[in-house]
Amino acid sequence: MPQLLDKTIEILSVKHLRGPNMWTYHPVIEVWVDIGDLEDYPSNLIPGFYERLVACMPALVEHRCSYGEHGGFLKRIQEGTWPAHILEHLTLELQNMAGIPGGFGKARDGDRRGVYKVIVSAINEKVTLTALEYARDLYLALAQDTQDASILLKQLVEQLRDVGDDLLLGPSTASIVYAAEEKGVPWIRLSSGNLVQLGYGAKQRRIWTAETDRTSAIAESVSRDKDLTKSLLNSAGLPTPEGRIVATALDAWDAAEDIGLPVVVKPIDGNHGRGVFINLYTQEEVEAAYAVAVEEGSAVLVERHILGDEHRLLVVGNQVVAAAKGETVWIVGDGKHTVVELINLQINSDPRRGTAEECPLNPVRVDSAVELELTRQKLSAKAIPAEGQRVFIQSNGNVAFDVTDQVHPEVARQVALAARVVGLEIAGVDLVAQDISKPFEEQGAAIVEVNAGPGLLMHLKPASGTPQPVGKAIADHLFPANVDFRIPLVGITGSKGKTLVAEMVGHFLRLTNQYVGVSCGNQLYFGNRIIKKEKPSDWENARRTLLNRAVEAAVIENNHLSMLIEGLAYDRCQVGVVLNIDSSTRFPEYAIYDEDQLFSIVRTQVDVVLPNGAAVLNADDPLVAKMAELCDGEVIFFSRNETAPLIEDHLKQGGRAVLVRDQEIVLKTARRGEQVLHLPKNPKSTPESAQWKSINLAAAIATAWALDIPFNIILAGTETFYSASASQTEA
Repeated sequence: MPQLLDKTIEILSVKHLRGPNMWTYHPVIEVWVDIGDLEDYPSNLIPGFYERLVACMPALVEHRCSYGEHGGFLKRIQEGTWPAHILEHLTLELQNMAGIPGGFGKARDGDRRGVYKVIVSAINEKVTLTALEYARDLYLALAQDTQDASILLKQLVEQLRDVGDDLLLGPSTASIVYAAEEKGVPWIRLSSGNLVQLGYGAKQRRIWTAETDRTSAIAESVSRDKDLTKSLLNSAGLPTPEGRIVATALDAWDAAEDIGLPVVVKPIDGNHGRGVFINLYTQEEVEAAYAVAVEEGSAVLVERHILGDEHRLLVVGNQVVAAAKGETVWIVGDGKHTVVELINLQINSDPRRGTAEECPLNPVRVDSAVELELTRQKLSAKAIPAEGQRVFIQSNGNVAFDVTDQVHPEVARQVALAARVVGLEIAGVDLVAQDISKPFEEQGAAIVEVNAGPGLLMHLKPASGTPQPVGKAIADHLFPANVDFRIPLVGITGSKGKTLVAEMVGHFLRLTNQYVGVSCGNQLYFGNRIIKKEKPSDWENARRTLLNRAVEAAVIENNHLSMLIEGLAYDRCQVGVVLNIDSSTRFPEYAIYDEDQLFSIVRTQVDVVLPNGAAVLNADDPLVAKMAELCDGEVIFFSRNETAPLIEDHLKQGGRAVLVRDQEIVLKTARRGEQVLHLPKNPKSTPESAQWKSINLAAAIATAWALDIPFNIILAGTETFYSASASQTEA
């Protein structure tokens, strides 16, 4: 369409909401876009747009959109919808095609003609923003019909996949993280690499791929020392190949003659199969292998060669949860191409091979081990094998064929014992066996290595066979079903009073002998210490609290602006407190102009309350009281008006309420009656000039009640609490 050739879409601003927010429970980017004159061109007015879109991205039929039905989005395209809405769906589909998690999207009107907000799931801000920019390019190509959109799509997906490979978690780590997330365990990425914290505070665990914070440094050192590992395994009666460390090439040959040919030569502390040579028969082969192996490690080991195929068994918490088998690699000559060319044509062309982390098989390169095998066959890398001639290329490095269901129980028992002997809770145990379905003794099989931090890709995405849920196995090991993996976490928001309430709740919790972290407007507290805030961001200080391994309970204050532009720093909370809402509050710079929009921001604090938790709500504030219906858990109201219909109905239905009378606060239920405590006389804690503070004391007491803090501790906490902020009016 000529009239569309000069049209474009401008990105005005990008906001990364890093936690639960007004749109959804998960991180998103909120991007403001200006579609300009494209406002006059909904999809139904662009000739051929629907047909080009469907031909380019047929999987869009799975997008249900607002109709909630299969093909819903494409139906909207036919009826007519605007570029921002299309941009949302193209961004999501590009991420899906590139293997990037995320399925949430919305498009909403902005604050003027042609301006829209596009909101999309964002596990990483840069990755999703790149996807949105690519979606814009793709939309314009489809609308303007100036190039082959299918070719462009292929290029964009490949580029986005490369961006994701650079910035996202690797597949092994991601499998554990997402399995933990399915269990409800929150996670925090601690570095640009694969170091991840699972859980908060004192109940956190840390992983780095398949290593955990309980992976002993000693055990890891033992696993790297293959000779020491063999010695320990032998002492436990586990079968290992005979062998010894050698000091020179000649010593290697002497060892080979003593052990008996054929032998294996490998570095004592190498990894990934580098410098490993197997099935060596001659002095020339042994000495050549030694020369390479000695460059790969600190010493060289010569071992008896075991007949059979390589296997990798994954042990998690004393259980074998997956097993993979290696297969030899061959090429077949055609009388035309060299060995190197045939390797690329017949082996490396396999889509399962590649250098990316998601590829289960590595490309084959002509290294010293391959050269040795070729020399045995009187060939070289540049030789041209005859037509039909089979050429053996590689016998190791391809352990990616699933055999989990074939493992003999006795083999599994011995392999799990090997991991325990080395001291690893998660281990990759390498063994050589002719038949994994038979015991070691029947076939002369042996364990050759025990590895810390094993890769998981061979089990997650095997070259053949059934993928194994190894990420789930590790997540279940780290967080057993019968163990509570959450610390008590209280989130507090309101237009005023929230800092004082946060300090009060922190005080109550400290009296239960817990190490408490409090992130509030004035200070950051760890235990009884005041920590200087390094950044003004609510989100950053809350996150510092959750990272602290000493913190056994956390109290986090959230102001409305932070919730709007950053989101919450935690996924869920045990208690969510909403004190009040100043309905006149507006954020025009973020297009928040009315009470309903403000409500959508603040309700996030109630949305994230756990099913076994509670929302503590101000019954005297109509906007706050309205949030009761949004809570997944219990609701505890606090109020100055115990005769209000809302309070009376709530109590009749078995609910709890904390009520402010003249000089006392009452904890009330219909079934258990009342518990009364008198307002403290300390003028510094509840000055008469600040009447709102007695209602905030009620909110703090309701929160303590929700946390099951005993009444006598609540009483003691009320009498002993002191805060420097108590005499100041909080904005």
